[in-house]
Amino acid sequence: MEKRFIYADNAATTPLSETALNAMLPWLKEGYGNPSSVYRIARESRIALENARKTVAECLGAKPTEIYFTSGGTEGDNWAIKGALARSRRKGVIISNVEHHAVLHSALAMEKFGFKVTELPVRENGIVSPDDLRAMIDEDTAIVSVMLANNEIGTIQPIAELAAIAHEHGALMHTDAVQAAGHIPIDVKELGVDILTISAHKFHGPKGVGVQYIRSGVRITNLIDGGGHERGRRSGTENVASACGLAAALKEAVDTLPERMPRLTAMRNRLIDGLLKIPYVQLTGDLDKRLPATVSVVINAVEGEGLILTLDELGVCASSGSACTSGSLDPSHVLLAIGLKHEVAHGSLRLTLPDDIDEDGVDYIIWAVATAAERLRAMSPVWDSSAGRPM
Repeated sequence: MEKRFIYADNAATTPLSETALNAMLPWLKEGYGNPSSVYRIARESRIALENARKTVAECLGAKPTEIYFTSGGTEGDNWAIKGALARSRRKGVIISNVEHHAVLHSALAMEKFGFKVTELPVRENGIVSPDDLRAMIDEDTAIVSVMLANNEIGTIQPIAELAAIAHEHGALMHTDAVQAAGHIPIDVKELGVDILTISAHKFHGPKGVGVQYIRSGVRITNLIDGGGHERGRRSGTENVASACGLAAALKEAVDTLPERMPRLTAMRNRLIDGLLKIPYVQLTGDLDKRLPATVSVVINAVEGEGLILTLDELGVCASSGSACTSGSLDPSHVLLAIGLKHEVAHGSLRLTLPDDIDEDGVDYIIWAVATAAERLRAMSPVWDSSAGRPM
């Protein structure tokens, strides 16, 4: 098959859209005024920043006064967990056991201050059961944090149900919506969350900027103190250009959802069907309750890092849930949480499709994965080539 280039790692980051770039350019050059100052070019920057805030609020079903610009998802997750615990007299935090490390490590970092971290298990399909939360939560729980959509396997969680349970016990509800924003509809009121975190570079906005939604009336301790920017809750001179890029990218993503979601879902399902025809390949995560463009599988007798490098040679950018590329011998905590064995989890593959993917592109990815698996299995000490199965 003729070699192609397909970027299928959009869960890691997305290319900056022309819409976002054009929204940023005026504030990178002529509109350089500090929005906290009072002269004309500063006032122009302030107007642009507030217009961006209004746009984001409209996209999320929030009020502009509930929107705070941050440096991205990691800051937002840290702020939610640490800020909520620092202000509460309660000592408990509940997180799912498939959270992004920004939530997981933020929670664990608070243990040294006497807080108790409880990990909420997921079922084999990667989804939290509200009944499990109901059984674990108590009157000492300050905050529950469960991601809206998982960054590795793409499963979508029942956040509204979980938020209702948290509120029954007087706890705050936070959701990391970094992977979900711009890819599925989000309305903070329908979700019932108190705090929601997003990051621009996951939906064709710039890197280094995000948004924290904090429901009116909810008070959490500041993570960053200083000059009192963002209405005294997140200090630091505002990044006007990036905020404008985020707002433009989010609006474009939200406006095009009705067209993109069904098409990407069809491409995703075509990819799943093709990958599952490769021997000893298993889908991870729920078949239906997943992001439209996310496919996650494990390939028996194949090691994740070798798979990613081989796919790169074939022109496909993808990622592995295995942590081997970061120097760890342990596979993804998400894959272990859904019950996969270590040796199987090491062969994980995540493919997150670009918006413009077509059937030919999907078929090329299927061919590339099958070719890579065949090459790697031929060299694998745990693959019986004569029998065509694991040893």
